[in-house]
Amino acid sequence: MFDSLPDRVSIYEVSPRDGLQNEAAPVPLAGKLRLLDALVASGLRRIELTSFVSPRWVPQLADADELVAQYPPPPGVTLSALCPNARGFERARAVGLQEIAVFMSASETHNQKNTNKSIAQSLETFAEVVPPALAAGMRVRAYVSTVWGCPYEGAVAPERALEITQRLLELGCYQVSLGDTIGVGTPLQTRRLCQLFQAEVPTSALALHFHDTRGTALANALVGLELGFRDFDASVAGLGGCPYAPGAAGNLATEDLVYMLHGMGVATGVDLERLVEAGRVAEAVVGRRLPGKVHQAGVPTLRA
Repeated sequence: MFDSLPDRVSIYEVSPRDGLQNEAAPVPLAGKLRLLDALVASGLRRIELTSFVSPRWVPQLADADELVAQYPPPPGVTLSALCPNARGFERARAVGLQEIAVFMSASETHNQKNTNKSIAQSLETFAEVVPPALAAGMRVRAYVSTVWGCPYEGAVAPERALEITQRLLELGCYQVSLGDTIGVGTPLQTRRLCQLFQAEVPTSALALHFHDTRGTALANALVGLELGFRDFDASVAGLGGCPYAPGAAGNLATEDLVYMLHGMGVATGVDLERLVEAGRVAEAVVGRRLPGKVHQAGVPTLRA
């Protein structure tokens, strides 16, 4: 165990989008800008800013165009946004984003509730988004949600998620993030899922996205790490959830992931103490206590 860990991991920070979209009240633009500054100051270099969805569906992100316009990417930082359709892509291109993400579910029911489309319709829509984005010089990432389980259908056939992932990669997405949207995954299930995907898809084209609903997110991330995964999504202080997945709790906390990785000798490029400060900023801007373990306990100072 732990004999062949990656020397470095890339963290894709999703708190400004996946985190804030689930808040009961929209966070003011000034609060979002303050959070972004804190995240960048911690050393995070891949950050998902927002989502170009209709404000009617996600009012918490209604200021997407203004946010991107007011926050040009700092040197060395990649900023991205979700784009559900061609209209979202056009908005992203208009404000100069260099990376976007598309999203869908492995569960037909969740896909309908989350996007108002069938799985087949989502793939048709992305065929109208991904190639034009690539032609415009943008990179495209993708999410596949409910891979570990669905709040409406229960167990989801892994082969269905694998087929969707292959289709998204064939379209030109550079990476597909596999999501345990409702946090039902266990380490053995995660090992079997990851190995199924690795048999058909290069690991470098995959990322892992865990929610900590039942306290297993970090254990599942450790399984992925042992299998050679180098890309993990996380959200500062455990901020987040899914509006269309009843019972889904926050994401894997970025501080918890970084603390574990650094303790195992895996580099992230992130300053943990500054990351904890970013978690405090997140807590201040949302106005409620956040669940991340390192966020609550702090960085330990061990003395002989």
